Amino acid sequence: MQNFFKNKQISIILLALLVTLSLAGCGKEKLFSSLGFRASSPDTAESLALKGLDYFSHGKYEKAKRSFETLLNQYPFSEYSLLAELKTADSNYYLENFEEAFLQYKDFEEHHPTNEAIPYVMFQMAMCYYNQIDTVDRDTSAAINAIYSFSRLLRTFPNSPYTQEARAKIMAARNFMANHEYYVASFYERTYAYEEAKARLEYLLRQYPDTNIAPKAEMLLYDLRNDNPPGRSLLGWLPKSLPDWEDFTPVD
Repeated sequence: MQNFFKNKQISIILLALLVTLSLAGCGKEKLFSSLGFRASSPDTAESLALKGLDYFSHGKYEKAKRSFETLLNQYPFSEYSLLAELKTADSNYYLENFEEAFLQYKDFEEHHPTNEAIPYVMFQMAMCYYNQIDTVDRDTSAAINAIYSFSRLLRTFPNSPYTQEARAKIMAARNFMANHEYYVASFYERTYAYEEAKARLEYLLRQYPDTNIAPKAEMLLYDLRNDNPPGRSLLGWLPKSLPDWEDFTPVD
């Protein structure tokens, strides 16, 4: 019995020595393979890029984002890094993380100002603002920034593939701004602050004469200038429902 345990100990020692020699001589991977095991290896930059694009094309933007972020963290200087930067921003855009997407597009523009994708990047930056436009009674900063950003694209790349759509989005945002001004003017008019109402209507017609609300604004301004305000009750000044942002969005 004692010889049995002694022989077993010797066998274990010899096996450990064999493993050590194998690791030194032929490498860990070959040894594991010969024993039926496979050592896991990290994804390559190319495989991460392909995986991210596949997720993205199927609308799995969260998974796509993770793949592109992993690529950037593990292979920041690979030939796929520019693609990963852009598609990370795109993934955030389609996840409606517009503020994060905007910052990533902005970083791309600053770091790669001569890249051929810059017109697209500028358009997407403007769209990040455009998609945050709310109802006409809310803050107008998103519409103002959208108009500025689309206009910057048109000035910088007047013949880009995005020119026609950028112009349509500017017109939609201008209609939103004009309707906001009319909303405020209506509040003043219905609370008997006629001078303030006239000032807002004059501003509307001066800044947005080509918008859909301009004819209505002209009629109201005409009545106010002639001391003939519409006979509406104070309680009835609010519309039954606020205009939907889609009302000012161009139809494709």
